[in-house]
Amino acid sequence: MVGRTPEWLGKKIEAREIKYAAVGALAVPTMALVMTAAAIVAPAGLASIFNPGAHGFSETLYAYTSQSNNNGSAFAGYAATDFSTTLGTVALYFGRFFPMLAGLAIGGSLAVKKVVPASAGTFRTDGGTFGILLLGVIALTAGLMILPALTLGPIVEGLMN
Repeated sequence: MVGRTPEWLGKKIEAREIKYAAVGALAVPTMALVMTAAAIVAPAGLASIFNPGAHGFSETLYAYTSQSNNNGSAFAGYAATDFSTTLGTVALYFGRFFPMLAGLAIGGSLAVKKVVPASAGTFRTDGGTFGILLLGVIALTAGLMILPALTLGPIVEGLMN
């Protein structure tokens, strides 16, 4: 971060807090994609997929994305085998606790900092500029991680029919 330093409640948000926030934000979608890849590659994971091809990929991606986000639902064509239930359980636990631990780490890091007065170089977090910047970063990050894989199944399936 070069230039103005954001602050929240009078405490500077520095590189350490940004790294914790990045880990918390990227852990769940990364985990969903890695578990989807493991289920698609492993023979035990392929046993859960009843529909071959692009639709089977969409089923697998949806199952692990849903489980990573603590919902746990799946398409009707995705079977519950020992492999898929074990991997789904891991997804449920890690999807719940990784972001929580990142939030606690941010809170602990900010708790030990001293309050500093705002200066001309302070980037205020209560204005519209910060809100727009934050929403843009979230949209770009989520879009670049999930949308390519999410559109792969439906687009390929549409082109096949």
